[in-house]
Amino acid sequence: MTTFASLAYDSKKKKTRRERFLEEMDRVIPWEELLKIVRHRYPKKGNGRQPMPVERMLRIYFLQQWYGLSDPAMEDALYDSEAMRRFARIDLEADVIPDETTILHFRHYLEEHHLTEKIFEKTKMYLTDKGLLLREGTIVDATIINAPPSTKNESRTRDPEMKQTKKGNQWYFGMKAHVGTDTRRGLAHSIVVTSAAVHDS
Repeated sequence: MTTFASLAYDSKKKKTRRERFLEEMDRVIPWEELLKIVRHRYPKKGNGRQPMPVERMLRIYFLQQWYGLSDPAMEDALYDSEAMRRFARIDLEADVIPDETTILHFRHYLEEHHLTEKIFEKTKMYLTDKGLLLREGTIVDATIINAPPSTKNESRTRDPEMKQTKKGNQWYFGMKAHVGTDTRRGLAHSIVVTSAAVHDS
């Protein structure tokens, strides 16, 4: 369905760097090959609560890694950014935006079945073969992913994977993504996720 908002978005004169980057990633990442990896154990549709479409969740996972967003921040960004919604194939008129708990569960699903390594290896291999990624000349950046420190949730506990860390004069609670980035195009080719307490080095 084409809405007035989407028509206005399509007709604007300038594309942002984010839009250009996401459009390029939409074209070059081998989504079907990655979906074969992820679908293997993904919940099937049944009589109970319907799972979110797996491609939508995978695309959101990539957005989360590229922009260093926590689960709540990723949910907010999907409401705020038309470019991110389009990349995730979400139409506000017809689709449901996954909440932070759904995003968290999908991330844990990938980690539990050791799929994150397979996804990044497949993506890195494909982009390198296409000449879009250099293995040499890497910048490693440690990004803090904030998480709510509150225990006002269903389990009344903090996520055990999250820890505190101090950066400058400010304390943070969450995880840390150590991202290896190609210096030529700025594409992430490797990532290690730890608690925030692990040193950047």
